[in-house]
Amino acid sequence: MYTNKKENPGDKEMQNDTKGRRSFIKKVGLGGLSLAGLTAASANEQLSYVSQNVNRNSSPSTLKITDMRIAEIGGDVAFRTPIVRIYTNQGIVGHGDVRDGAAKEYALFLKSRILGENPCNVERLFGIIKQFGFHGRQGGGVSAVEMALWDLAGKAYNVPVYQMLGGKYRDKVRLYCDTTVSKDANEYANRMQARIDQGYTALKMDIGVNLIKDIPGAIINSPDADYNPYRYEYRSYNLTKHPFTRVQITDKGIDLLMEYLDVMRSKIGYDIPMGTDHWGHFGVNEAIKIARATEPYNLAYIEDIIPWQYTEQWKEITQSSTTPTQTGEDIYRLEGGFEELIKTRSVDIVHPDPNTAGGILETKKIGDFASRHGIGFMHHHAAGPVSFIGCVHSAAATENFMWLEHHAVDKNDWENLVTGFEGPIVKDGYVTVPEKPGIGVELNEEVVKKHLIKGEKLFAPTPEWDKIRAWDRLWS
Repeated sequence: MYTNKKENPGDKEMQNDTKGRRSFIKKVGLGGLSLAGLTAASANEQLSYVSQNVNRNSSPSTLKITDMRIAEIGGDVAFRTPIVRIYTNQGIVGHGDVRDGAAKEYALFLKSRILGENPCNVERLFGIIKQFGFHGRQGGGVSAVEMALWDLAGKAYNVPVYQMLGGKYRDKVRLYCDTTVSKDANEYANRMQARIDQGYTALKMDIGVNLIKDIPGAIINSPDADYNPYRYEYRSYNLTKHPFTRVQITDKGIDLLMEYLDVMRSKIGYDIPMGTDHWGHFGVNEAIKIARATEPYNLAYIEDIIPWQYTEQWKEITQSSTTPTQTGEDIYRLEGGFEELIKTRSVDIVHPDPNTAGGILETKKIGDFASRHGIGFMHHHAAGPVSFIGCVHSAAATENFMWLEHHAVDKNDWENLVTGFEGPIVKDGYVTVPEKPGIGVELNEEVVKKHLIKGEKLFAPTPEWDKIRAWDRLWS
């Protein structure tokens, strides 16, 4: 049963009916009911008995959204992540995660738009709320609500989410994992090898100017130079788009960065695909220089080496090197986002985060569109286990899917945030696609309480978001 009696006490009539059924079945005995016993029973008891094996999980056609609340976690278990819970008039609840680092208000703003609606109409409700999402963390609210709606719909119809997307292409979803950085190349390589020893078959490392910024002669116009290029600027280096930093990497700097890759490949070999991320903020010329330099190390991809919006520059980088290019974790939706990148073949792989891209179905649409254009398709993820399993459903339901990011390998309590999964969620670098209704897990509230952000409460009431005076129509 998907109930939350403590937080959503409504429907006492349903609860009393359930108790009555149990009482009657107990009275007539466990061995079966005689005809005499059945005819002597009341009409309600007769109906309860003959229909006891019917799925009473929900009545989908009369399901209505009654509330939405937030529990925001962070610290040593996950990136700061607001967990959305949507309540219904039938006691079942649905969950989704707002994008890591995003504000809970991105989701709460949507509450007044969905109250009283049937959550099973996922695509129609997405059409109502999609205008309130945008790229980066601003897509987090719409995506979280969309995921929670799928969770509710699956529970209402008693099927896993992937089944409502058309079925699955795989029984297990392959993961890739990030690795903590070390300036010591050998130590970094040992950490990567440890991931392989844990069973992971695809890896990613962060490598870039931060590893060499203190070495004289490696970087021109370094943000940490003695003369401080940003001392009279209102923006910092991290908030300056790549083409405008005018950072350059010297031959010496390139050699130092390639040394990391050389040591890494010498340690883990060439059988395991390995991608790279977080190179730094610099323009297209430096990006091409780096992409070409990495070719001997056969990277699986070079990620987000410039901002995703610069489609023509991405295409120039992609066509200038055999190193595969990848971007997408900050892009919202196919329309107005991934579409141009894919149609123009500006990158080799797209990498949506379902917590930004618009949720589960929109992510599948992105993958299907990429497949038609011969573009690879992966999932970024850096939040809690609820949306992680949500990603597993979109990954399972999309034919050209490659790998899903696992960003909480070293977070010991991360898997304990949820219950209902058979065994560990991650085993030998894979996740088994859940067969339970909805997303397939429920929250372990005791563990969630342990990791609440200071000052936050567990799913506190949010009546201030019930009504907002607004006129959402975008046309006259």
